[in-house]
Amino acid sequence: MNASLNASTGTDLDVDILIIGAGPAGLYAAYYAGFRGLRVAVLDALSEPGGQVSAMYPEKAILDIAGFPSVKGRDLVNGLLAQAAPFDPAYLLGEQARTLDHAEDGRVMIGTSKGRTVTAGAVVITGGIGTFTPRPLVKGLDFVDRGLSYFVPDLSAHTGKDVVIVGGGDSAFDWAVHLEPIASSVTLVHRRDKFRAHAATVTKVRESTVRMLVNADIAEVRGNGWVAEVDVAHKLDETTTTLPAQTIIAALGFTADLGPMTEWGLEIDSRNIVVNTRMETTVPRVYAAGDITDYPGKVRLIAVGFGEAATAVNNAAAVLDPDAEIFPGHSTEKES
Repeated sequence: MNASLNASTGTDLDVDILIIGAGPAGLYAAYYAGFRGLRVAVLDALSEPGGQVSAMYPEKAILDIAGFPSVKGRDLVNGLLAQAAPFDPAYLLGEQARTLDHAEDGRVMIGTSKGRTVTAGAVVITGGIGTFTPRPLVKGLDFVDRGLSYFVPDLSAHTGKDVVIVGGGDSAFDWAVHLEPIASSVTLVHRRDKFRAHAATVTKVRESTVRMLVNADIAEVRGNGWVAEVDVAHKLDETTTTLPAQTIIAALGFTADLGPMTEWGLEIDSRNIVVNTRMETTVPRVYAAGDITDYPGKVRLIAVGFGEAATAVNNAAAVLDPDAEIFPGHSTEKES
């Protein structure tokens, strides 16, 4: 991913639109703001663009992006960066938005964790679920980064290994599907016999060589500096199965935190920012798009986030310039 910091640490910036969150919706918003001729900066607490896609499943095939029967998360992010690149957005990565104020002329002033103030005509929050932290596998804490991981940024790290995946959601089953062809063995362990994953993926795993141990928990993880084996405790008959394991993937979900944004005066409902049909929040000149938003009928898909990002930027552009049209016309009408 070839995104770089366009402004030195601590340097104040003045832009037309500041996008908080460099996930897919944020990157598309950066493109669309540039397409409208606006100066744009993208701020994200993570050290690389892509949000959850880059951090959690860069190698995962995403199947619900319009026009792409299948696209890897990493390739989707790279494509979005390339799409925005001609408009030269400033990427402020590894930097958290801390404070929000308004200047006398109504522009929004965001103070960051690196002592920077970004003044923007409007802000678009595309922070996904906010700051996310994986739920720990308590029995394996001594082996974090020594065979135990919470994400799979590189499939090849598990090639030829005995892999144990813990969890029953989409991520657990997706990794089982992706790793089954390249791992020596894959075992999926889940505390219940019901799953939160898509039924089609569950069926695919059941029909593969993946071993499934349900109504079971990880009782112990052992190794000499690196994971070597795990004990799986079966709840129903109180027996224990010992499995070889050179890698463990704990796909137990994560906790989310909106952090300082909860103090900005936004209307928040169950960790989501409430918006109207223009993607406006309850704070003047602050918009939101993507998974972080909530409104009646909300559907949390990347594809929906793209549309919301365009809606937010277009409405913000009309506020910045009252003579501007909300809809600028189709990109096919513009000269290349």
